[in-house]
Amino acid sequence: MLAGQPVIVLRDNVERTKGSEAQQSNIMAAKAIAAAVRTTLGPRGMDKMLVSPTGDVTITNDGATILHELSVQHPGAKMMVEVAETQDDEVGDGTTTACILGGALMERAGTMLGQEIHPTIVAQGYRMGLDKALEILNDLVITVTPEDRDILVQIASTSMTGKSIESVKEKVAGIIVDAVKAVAEEKDRKLVIDEDDVKVVKDVGETMDDAELIRGVVINKKRVADAMPRKVEDAKVALLAQPLEITKTQVKSKIRISESEQLNAFGEQERENLRKLADEVRAAGVNVIFCQKGIADAVQYYLARYGIFAVEDVPEKDMKFAAKALHAVIVNKVHELSPEMIGTAGYVEQVEDADLVKIADCPNPKATTILLRGSTQYLIDELERAVEDARRVVQDALEDGTFVVGGGSVETEMMLKIRDYAASVGGRTQIALEGFADAFEDIPKTLAENSGFDPIDKIVALKAAHAKGEKYAGLNVYTGEIVDMKAERVFEPARVKKQAILSAAEMASMLVRVDDMFVTVRKEGPVA
Repeated sequence: MLAGQPVIVLRDNVERTKGSEAQQSNIMAAKAIAAAVRTTLGPRGMDKMLVSPTGDVTITNDGATILHELSVQHPGAKMMVEVAETQDDEVGDGTTTACILGGALMERAGTMLGQEIHPTIVAQGYRMGLDKALEILNDLVITVTPEDRDILVQIASTSMTGKSIESVKEKVAGIIVDAVKAVAEEKDRKLVIDEDDVKVVKDVGETMDDAELIRGVVINKKRVADAMPRKVEDAKVALLAQPLEITKTQVKSKIRISESEQLNAFGEQERENLRKLADEVRAAGVNVIFCQKGIADAVQYYLARYGIFAVEDVPEKDMKFAAKALHAVIVNKVHELSPEMIGTAGYVEQVEDADLVKIADCPNPKATTILLRGSTQYLIDELERAVEDARRVVQDALEDGTFVVGGGSVETEMMLKIRDYAASVGGRTQIALEGFADAFEDIPKTLAENSGFDPIDKIVALKAAHAKGEKYAGLNVYTGEIVDMKAERVFEPARVKKQAILSAAEMASMLVRVDDMFVTVRKEGPVA
């Protein structure tokens, strides 16, 4: 009030939440998001069924997919979802771990705020804990090289364990490793992999066990004429950007025809021009042609007579991908074709009972395709998500040359070492550091809960093993025993673990300092 008059600072459509109410609101939102994906963690985690407003059903235990499908409104919850999306974008896996860790950090922050520890002290302790956690992680990494195929297969297999497609994970893991290794390039003595160079194509039909690696490309098209060969061995492939048909002129023009002979001559000339296009393709030594535009019926006829396999209306993205796989060049005109512009492949084939064309066995391809099969769309969609996660973790491991062991061993080691570090810091920051350390307990605890074991017993046993110096000790989720995870070959890239800790800690440090929220509410207009 000023001189008896109210001072209006905020519009009437802005809702304000402040003080401890705002802090508790954010903490509860973070915990709710963590709880939504908590039961999906680990090999024995459960699945979620997501139903869209249109009735589309998705069954998955992939954290990123679950959170992406949820319609989250709370701003604090949106930050948690962003943690998962960042984790998925950066490293491709570990979204559930990042969310659980973020929720645990916010829960511990709530306890400390209740003890009247200032939010800036909590944030400072979390930042110090983050630095210490990354230092500990560096001491736990194990190196891997492209020659260690068995280890890379295990990294891919660990990523797919616990999903509904587990029955084929060994075969698919090997396919993924071979696909990623094929496109890896060395630059400045480091391996660099473009994730777009490995394409995943899915086709409903057959069984999941029919998944295969195509050292080339699979295009969702079929040959333009049934008279063309279904399969061409020792393929010489041309990629054309322009149509194989009579194109319209750039200027408007008219042709006056007064006699039937002129009409016949005009038609004959057009057919002759089209035949010349097919003749030029054959003269270039090509037996397979992919055209980004259309192919005229007359050209199709002549190409079929010459035994040339042709596909029309190929998307530009597929053309560029094929060019990489074939070491070919996309040309604009048929007469521009030369031997160095033509790609080679072991064979090109129209797949039986499917609108798919395989270009396979390309020599030293710089682009590869993983073809997935499945009996239902739900199953094949989940298989695709598992393959995408596994592909990314293999890429992470190859690029960094490092991995860590799983089973909650890394989190237990961090929990103990950060607590020891906290004792050397002292003051109220020590309490914040201890809270940061305790948050790591939620990962092995959740693994035990999801596997049907008593979490307290397993946490105590894990702490005891690590206190004895067994830094690779983790929980075997099938037997409940504390075992050496390195010997059990449960591996995951160090990059995945690092990103999960980094995202969760930074989000919690930022969110815990929020003590005022201004939410603008959209007002509904008057009904006409």
